[in-house]
Amino acid sequence: MIKIGIIGGAGYTAGELIRLLLNHPDAEITFVNSTSNAGNKITDVHSGLYGETDLVFTGELPLDQIDLLFFCTAHGDTKKFMESHTVPENVKIIDLSMDYRIESPEHDFVYGLPELNRRRICGAKHIANPGCFATCIQLGVLPLAKHLMLNSELHVNAITGSTGAGVKPSSTSHFSWRNDNISIYKPFTHQHLAEIGQSLRQLQNSFSSSINFIPVRGNFSRGIFATTYLDCKIGLDEITRIYEEYYDDHSFTFITDKNPDLKQVVNTNKCLIHLQKHEDKLLIISMIDNLLKGASGQAVHNMNLLFGLEETVGLHLKPSAF
Repeated sequence: MIKIGIIGGAGYTAGELIRLLLNHPDAEITFVNSTSNAGNKITDVHSGLYGETDLVFTGELPLDQIDLLFFCTAHGDTKKFMESHTVPENVKIIDLSMDYRIESPEHDFVYGLPELNRRRICGAKHIANPGCFATCIQLGVLPLAKHLMLNSELHVNAITGSTGAGVKPSSTSHFSWRNDNISIYKPFTHQHLAEIGQSLRQLQNSFSSSINFIPVRGNFSRGIFATTYLDCKIGLDEITRIYEEYYDDHSFTFITDKNPDLKQVVNTNKCLIHLQKHEDKLLIISMIDNLLKGASGQAVHNMNLLFGLEETVGLHLKPSAF
């Protein structure tokens, strides 16, 4: 059994991670650290886990008792922890914050997008789990980058559910504001653009075009629905072949010839991609569950790879399609 510690256990991603690990045949949660909830039952915060666990939050950090440490912390907090604590050499780390997503000589974290870096992940010690928008958008265009076909600006519009804003209430996640409403935020400047550019240049070193990204707040709870279009003169049949070839040996990304909808991926670790040609424009529709394929599901996928397990273990999930 893989013995697991979780730091930052009160948020949405932590709740989903705990749910997945409780049902994972090769994982055992040793502790869930949350200073603000120490002594409280996990189910006092994650009420959807009633009947599934008697675990209690702890303020302790028994790092010598685990094989793997997950960080479900606010951005900036993982780096602070790593600088102020000594994690045993044998303990592997998966960080769900954005602190180490940009690769640097200053750290050894590998960017944890399996569809891009699976071989490197398998041999890594520390993994930086990708962002949710970044995952959805990258999966939509990685096959083009591999074939050096990103030679014009990318135009991306992606709408996300309210859980993407985190569990802490804010003026833009309040039900009365979010329901029956829609708005944009951080147009052209979203923080996930840096990791998207890094990945595309990894496959296509010459990529230098703008990524015109408009993030949208949706009036639903879960999921990301992204549309990307760019100039492309190659026919749809050839484009489809390129995508199917790229994802042929990956377990969670699928190309569909039918126009998909978000409910097909919510509550799963899947990404669905649909391709259309409109004269010399290629339209790419990609969608994921932001809390699973965009966060905790992908983290468990990375755990499976780190420990030599079949990559779909613990991730056979039913979509909430109706």
